[in-house]
Amino acid sequence: MPRISAPTVAEHRSAQERALLDAARALLAETGRPPTFAALAERAGLARPSVYQYFRSAEDLLRAMVEDVFPRWSATVARAMDAAPDDGARVLAYLRANLELVAEGEHALATALATVGPSTAVMKSTQVMHDDLLRPLTAALGALGARDVTRAAELVNAVLNAASRMIESGSSIDQVWPTVEDLVRPYVERLGARGSSV
Repeated sequence: MPRISAPTVAEHRSAQERALLDAARALLAETGRPPTFAALAERAGLARPSVYQYFRSAEDLLRAMVEDVFPRWSATVARAMDAAPDDGARVLAYLRANLELVAEGEHALATALATVGPSTAVMKSTQVMHDDLLRPLTAALGALGARDVTRAAELVNAVLNAASRMIESGSSIDQVWPTVEDLVRPYVERLGARGSSV
């Protein structure tokens, strides 16, 4: 039986899978292409046949990467929104957390996965992520009293998408954020003021 580096076999397998996913993320970020099992094994410090104990095929690996990357993005944004003191601040926290992830390179990784990944797995995970991200945003906009929550969320996301492109083109988040805030803060403050006067 191979030596394990954790108290239990299950914990060892989980740690090895985490190491493989982290290595796969790094390789994808570096090359923009899905990693081969040989490159993955080398990066993770494992024998190539060992990779097959965790992922049956390249498609299986990509599906696992999609399922790893997208939910972590949603969870990061949700934590930032949950820490905000009110609904207007929650909308701004949504924007800021997403832009911080873009600045850290997570969006490029997600985009690369969407480009190279198996289409059905990527489409399903992307839709789940999109829905998970929009749910707290639309809840905050609804609580603020937005007249058309769906369109309001789409417009907030349009600002986010434009700001994301600026960051990916070389602008820093510190250069982009003040303008994003100048555009969105008056809107959420106006909604909040209108709601409190009703």
